[in-house]
Amino acid sequence: MMRKFLTAPLLHNALFVVLLCSVAFGLAYLAERHPLQRDLTHNAANGLEPASVNVLRQLQGPVNITVYATEQDPRLGDIRKAIGDFVSLYQRYKPDLQLTFINPEQAAAETRAAGIQFNGEMIVSYGGRSEHLTQINEPILTGTLLRLAHQGEQLLMFVAGHGERKLDGIANHDLGSLFGAKLKQNGFRLASLNLALAQEVPDNARVLVLTQPQIDLLPGEIDKLQRYLERGGNLLWLLDPGPLHGLETLAENLNLSLPSGSVIDPAAAGMNAPVTWALGAAYPPHAITRNFNLITAFPDARAISWEDTSEWSPHSLVEVAAQGWISRKPPTGAPRFDKRYDTPGPVSVAVALQRNRNEHEQRIIVVGNAAFLSNTFAGNGGNVDLGVSMVNWLVGEEHLIDIQPRASRDSQLTLSQTQLNFISLFFLLGLPMALTACGVWQWWRRRD
Repeated sequence: MMRKFLTAPLLHNALFVVLLCSVAFGLAYLAERHPLQRDLTHNAANGLEPASVNVLRQLQGPVNITVYATEQDPRLGDIRKAIGDFVSLYQRYKPDLQLTFINPEQAAAETRAAGIQFNGEMIVSYGGRSEHLTQINEPILTGTLLRLAHQGEQLLMFVAGHGERKLDGIANHDLGSLFGAKLKQNGFRLASLNLALAQEVPDNARVLVLTQPQIDLLPGEIDKLQRYLERGGNLLWLLDPGPLHGLETLAENLNLSLPSGSVIDPAAAGMNAPVTWALGAAYPPHAITRNFNLITAFPDARAISWEDTSEWSPHSLVEVAAQGWISRKPPTGAPRFDKRYDTPGPVSVAVALQRNRNEHEQRIIVVGNAAFLSNTFAGNGGNVDLGVSMVNWLVGEEHLIDIQPRASRDSQLTLSQTQLNFISLFFLLGLPMALTACGVWQWWRRRD
């Protein structure tokens, strides 16, 4: 009797239902505790870049986004739904990101007080600071969060008055069009500094940028630079080939050696670039180069070497010309290594220096090339990304990761007339005839 009961269909069905419910509840529990998402859409349109996710994880405290938009816009349609769907991607990783919609037609006074000028304009607030946005996408919103996340004022000053490259200049040799613009986008304020007029380097300067002067600095200007470093100031020194025009003392105090000659990199020829371009592809481990795998290009770079001392902790950032050398004479024709005069690679063209000064960590970066961030060459490879990472490290905020716009994938399919004819014949004639033949064959089999 018991055996017959255990084999009854009703009991089998009951056990199946219990088992199915248990599996369903178990999967629901796992999904709640361990959420897993995969974006399989074209160009990952429904997901965030890892850099954006890292930025959200660094933000401590709530983020508020207030959108001033009507229910419908005659030109853009349902703005609220579009913004809400996009912001929900961020809310997956930061639940305390609050999104609020206000109808500007129903709250006219509040809209005017907030300085709103466009339908769909939004205010992003974090940490007591806020910014207005009139358009929204991942680079814009993440870049805004980066700027709001910066601690206090981030003032970058660059030495001027001696023919140096300008951090806000638009000439080919200046650094403003790409590098300077990216720094501004990330929340840094740029200002020039004439050491002949200023009493000292201002204390609120987070980083001083020094590029190659074209005339000699006055002794008093050199003294001001030395006092800035003695106070523990951070420095980004971008060198070019040629005389230092009074900065030799600075190099000596940093225990740096700047050998004469040009870096020759035969690997550049394989990239259709001049051999005087040093291609950076090897980056020793450092906070600046962590997860950095982009190629960088340094036109007419000069080598940097250093002496290990107890005062400074040096660390190479970029090594180039693994199969190249330092040429003591200008290359003519196809350059060849001359062991009598040349020094074999690899060659370091960037070094980071650290020391404890006045109860805080002082950071200095010296790069044997300024052209790699110039308006002419900054667009090559990861030049700008490396420069921005250097600045973030100098101000002690290397955890803030830059994000680049998501590359658009080609969504168009171009077919020749022959291919179009083949596809049309296949779907209009071939496929129906094949299905008809299969049906006739199945009918014939069953008939027998």
